Amino acid sequence: MKNHTYKLTYMKNLSKLLLGMALVAQTAVAQTQQEVLGQIEKVNDYWQSHNKAQCRGFWDNAAYFTGNQEVYKLTGKQQYLDYAIDWAEYNHWKGATQTDKSQWQYKTYGEGMNHVLFADWQICFQVYIDLYKLEHRAERIERALEVMCYQASTKENDYWWWADALYMGLPIFTKLYTVTHDQKLLDKQYECFKWTDELLFDTEAQLYYRDGKYVYPKVKTACNDGKSFWARGAGWVLAGLAKVLQDLPQDSKYRALYLDRFKQMANGVARCQQSEGYWTRSMLCPDDAPGYETSGTAFFTYGILWGVNNGILPAKQYQPVIDKAWKYLSTVALQPDGSIGYVQPIGEKPDPTRTVNAQSQAPFGTGAWLLAACEYYKYVK
Repeated sequence: MKNHTYKLTYMKNLSKLLLGMALVAQTAVAQTQQEVLGQIEKVNDYWQSHNKAQCRGFWDNAAYFTGNQEVYKLTGKQQYLDYAIDWAEYNHWKGATQTDKSQWQYKTYGEGMNHVLFADWQICFQVYIDLYKLEHRAERIERALEVMCYQASTKENDYWWWADALYMGLPIFTKLYTVTHDQKLLDKQYECFKWTDELLFDTEAQLYYRDGKYVYPKVKTACNDGKSFWARGAGWVLAGLAKVLQDLPQDSKYRALYLDRFKQMANGVARCQQSEGYWTRSMLCPDDAPGYETSGTAFFTYGILWGVNNGILPAKQYQPVIDKAWKYLSTVALQPDGSIGYVQPIGEKPDPTRTVNAQSQAPFGTGAWLLAACEYYKYVK
């Protein structure tokens, strides 16, 4: 009997050891820069060969183009630049096109041309500004200057009432500042961010709610009636903060809050990563919407990699997070044909009724993957 018990204990311990070894092997990603670059080009080539550049300048497409810009910076390939210019020209270097400022809106969701001040129609300006920096043609940022300088002159500060806006709209102000050096852009950016931060940031979880409807206890998860945080929503924020910190002057009086929130978020995000490297749609309660999800995972990976690459986050602490995340992004999310799967469709919450599988693709998911991959390329140098 003792011998039998010993054998059982030995087998259990051996199983645990083998499982641990398997997990270590699973998270170890030994890729060269050239291999990562090959994956990046395969993904971008697939997207551009299957999707026309002539599409609207709304957030879903524009998020892809923010990723495409990073690929162009990395590769210098003319075809990627031409694709972006084709898109920008198709949209006349504008977002929403209403010219009467008295009709400009933002307080509710809207895809109409009156929603000029709605951040989902402004993210395209990020790409236009990048393209302007490559060739100083005034028409490339004329509309961006008109809209964002007007917004900076208003008394309102509640423009970003949902988390996504902190990727769509927040970085535009610092990007425009690098061109104009107009301090009022940074002043307004900070004023509006403070309003959003006070509304949506949870100091305990170190995460942002998607919008005011989801702030605890208005919505509770199935896990002990806990707090509900949506991965892509939080992903937008971490990625947006990385973009702001990238362009904000080092001596800016506003830098401290952005930096503090970026570090806190990275810590909160790392705590709820799944063992396979991805983040579930409901970050603190996988049971609410179980399974793989790429867009949130990619934005988190991009933000954390950017932080490590720029000396803001400690590399040793975040290496396991990065290893696991890249393993998921490069072997599960990335399909053999170069498409990016497991992207939750357009929505605003961890919705288990929406199908998410290897065929679930979207421009914002591919854009997020490209952002993460470009930072990973720098990481493995």
